[in-house]
Amino acid sequence: MTIQSPSVLRERHLFSAGPKRVLSLDGGGIRGIISLAFLERIERLLRERTGNPELRLAEYFDLIGGTSTGAIIAAGLALGASTQHMIDLYFTLSSKGFQKRRWMGGTLVPKFQAKALAEIIRSQFGSETLGSENLCCGLGIVAKRLDTGSVWLFHNHPRGPYFAPEDNSSGATPNRDLLLANLLRASTAAPSYFEPELIEVARGVRGAFVDGGVSPHNNPALLMLMLATLKGYGFRWPLGADRLMVVSVGTGSPPFKRDAAKLSSAPAALLAVEALRSIMQDCNWLGQALMQWMSATQTPWPIDSEVGDLAGDRFTEKPLVHYLRYDALLDADWLERRLGLRLSHEDLLAIQNIDRPDLADRYLDVGRSAAGAFVSTDHFPAAFDLD
Repeated sequence: MTIQSPSVLRERHLFSAGPKRVLSLDGGGIRGIISLAFLERIERLLRERTGNPELRLAEYFDLIGGTSTGAIIAAGLALGASTQHMIDLYFTLSSKGFQKRRWMGGTLVPKFQAKALAEIIRSQFGSETLGSENLCCGLGIVAKRLDTGSVWLFHNHPRGPYFAPEDNSSGATPNRDLLLANLLRASTAAPSYFEPELIEVARGVRGAFVDGGVSPHNNPALLMLMLATLKGYGFRWPLGADRLMVVSVGTGSPPFKRDAAKLSSAPAALLAVEALRSIMQDCNWLGQALMQWMSATQTPWPIDSEVGDLAGDRFTEKPLVHYLRYDALLDADWLERRLGLRLSHEDLLAIQNIDRPDLADRYLDVGRSAAGAFVSTDHFPAAFDLD
């Protein structure tokens, strides 16, 4: 790692005046490798732009946040890791972190052993805490506290009311003391895949945390915008397309297409699962619509056939944020038309899964093809160049 004095760099990111840059990373299991392919290209373009061949994304972005697999990537980058280091980590996760149980027990037990994933996370993040002096920039981790039904956004801004509360009569655990390894295990504890993570949030009180993806924020871009600007969180950065940039990176989006006749006679349990999946899709596209509505994005996505990509719509007279969204549609027509990739029906169905560690190389190939086609240095205005 070449970053010098992470604490000084972090202070500059959190408290200095001037334009601010936010990086938001989606959840999506092993498909996080697709995100890393986009980040690899962004890192390369920024290195060329700055003339610094060793630049890390934590030097450019003031705040990096994510959900589930995006939280792992965010924490690694915030500690100064290069994208190549994180790609190597994800290939280790693919081979060792997703170990199926020998006895599945139907739907009664999670599909994978949490111990294997937890050990890899601990080997990477060790005893680092949310208040670690080794964090180079702002960090946000999204998790869902299932026992209270609430979204928890863990972050490291010292002005946050729960980071290091002065009056701690409630006995709450200061967020600065929470282990990153535990928070990341919580954010990645996808129901039916891994067991919930129990975290002591106050003296004698433990919360049961699961994957942040079962909240409205599997795509956390809107939540990261709120973290950066709402007074309560502590960052309090000003809005404006020349003052605040949000770069949102997906893990590949499968189309949601089902057979209506089959659904009409499907078992109730299957309908419940499909309904949950469709709600997650709804949340993603609602967040996407709001972000495009508030911005004049150079990377617009069509929301639906009625409103299009909102190119002629503005929430305010002037854009509130400079917004970029990078993702790949895991759809046969889109992949062939936009990337020139032809996949068999079986291969397409395979890469749409989030739990296929054997497909790590394929995810990386798809991500690099999409990144090469869509990420441009022109997307990053000079107003956001490093001093």
